Amino acid sequence: MKIGDTVRFLSEVGGGVVKGFQGKDIVLVEDEDGFDIPMLKSQVVVIDREKENMAGGNVENDVSQEKNVVPAPAKPQARGNLIDAEQFQPKPFAATTRRTAPAGKAEALNVYLSFVPNDVKAVSQTTFECYLVNDSPYFLQVLYLNAEGASWRARFCATVEPDTKLFVEEFDRTVLNDLERLCVQVIAWMPDRPFSLKPALATEIRLDCTKFYKLHTFQPNEFFRDPNLTVPVIRDDRPVRSAFPDAEKMQEALLGKKKADEAPQKPAVPASKPKPKPEIIEVDLHIDELLDTTAGLSSGDMLMAQMNEFRRVMDQNAGRKGCRIVFIHGKGEGVLRKNILQELKHRYKNCTAQDASFREYGFGATLVKVG
Repeated sequence: MKIGDTVRFLSEVGGGVVKGFQGKDIVLVEDEDGFDIPMLKSQVVVIDREKENMAGGNVENDVSQEKNVVPAPAKPQARGNLIDAEQFQPKPFAATTRRTAPAGKAEALNVYLSFVPNDVKAVSQTTFECYLVNDSPYFLQVLYLNAEGASWRARFCATVEPDTKLFVEEFDRTVLNDLERLCVQVIAWMPDRPFSLKPALATEIRLDCTKFYKLHTFQPNEFFRDPNLTVPVIRDDRPVRSAFPDAEKMQEALLGKKKADEAPQKPAVPASKPKPKPEIIEVDLHIDELLDTTAGLSSGDMLMAQMNEFRRVMDQNAGRKGCRIVFIHGKGEGVLRKNILQELKHRYKNCTAQDASFREYGFGATLVKVG
């Protein structure tokens, strides 16, 4: 089989002309509409165009000669905003790295989640497509989930072939809150040759939903021509975890070490010192501080963005007992403040709230203390 040969598919109706090859097992076939379709070599058969025309297009004899071939399911077609299948290859330097690097590095797992807006010029109103990118030589069995309280809900499960990307789902901004906490579970293998055994991996990801309202968040990369937000899931065999540093615990550890170093020099009865008050965190929830533009946004959309930022800050500091956070929301009609108090009552029951200092913030701020 060579470039320019006319072929027919064995597992489905159709065929075309061989345009190129992808690895040793995949052939790229251009159909009548000009689309390049990746197919396994075992699922296509070369035919003679002149012979087909003389026989009235009947190639049943050619197909019947391939009795030892087991049909495979058709591959999904690439979506409009994806790079063509044959163009989704490692960059030249990446391919060189795989050929010359030690076996462990050459077979490293690299997995990403990419979020592509369907209309980036209307980022405040558009829907988004989610893709899973397998930038590794392994076949991957992938399970994609989102958190619902203390439980998890499966959103997608499939096998992803090496060096490919697979459409996961399409969603709008109304489900962004459901995607704040995600989990990706991966099992890797190679069906046609020995490989390095990889452990089953599960990676929890905290998605910053406010980025979906900002135009500069989305940029083209090696996986997509269109602007997109790509989040690493596994990098060089290591799960990439979204972790927020606990500033208070770090400060306590540093203070404890400092006290231990100074202990021999202190008098037998050290003088008591007043405990420093915890630092106050200020968070400005005014919409122009959170978003680049509010064009096309309704009041409900802007409130959702403000509440997403409130939840992000609260989740980040939920374990910091005694932490004080001032949310600056302005006086207005009190809608945002009412939603904040309601969220504290139902979701953050260990926290207390009161009006912040009038001298410093006026009427438009609420002080939250983590219990």
